[in-house]
Amino acid sequence: MNLKNSKDINIKNKRATFDYAISDTFTAGIVLTGTEIKSIRLGKASLADSFCYVTNGEVWLKNMYIAEYFYGTYNNHAERRDRKLLLNKKEIAKLEKNGKEAGFTIIPMRLFINDRGLAKVVIGIGRGKKEYDKRQSIKEREDKRSMARLFEKR
Repeated sequence: MNLKNSKDINIKNKRATFDYAISDTFTAGIVLTGTEIKSIRLGKASLADSFCYVTNGEVWLKNMYIAEYFYGTYNNHAERRDRKLLLNKKEIAKLEKNGKEAGFTIIPMRLFINDRGLAKVVIGIGRGKKEYDKRQSIKEREDKRSMARLFEKR
């Protein structure tokens, strides 16, 4: 069995910062079943193509992938189900207000396990980038890489 240290779990949504300009971030708890946390501790999760929405004063994470636990039985979880996020009322109200504005969306950016062993999700309020903004992001990233290479050679 391939065990990782639970503090090493840091699953990122790389498309989030590329496709969206993030204005505000929140850290939320996530409601999981027994086998889901076991799969996350093994690093078998993905935030690609997932998003959040607010309904009835609750924040939900949709389309997050958590692989079935290999040693699970008939009690294993569904891989892509809606999962409830745990935030306080002020944070939910802010997300709901910003999420309803045109062009804004709520994006999960990072999934990690905190010091107490609980799974947490960092979500951000983002506005979609235009094509020229994405080209600018690519140019900045390449400039950083070239600068790093120059300093490594010295």
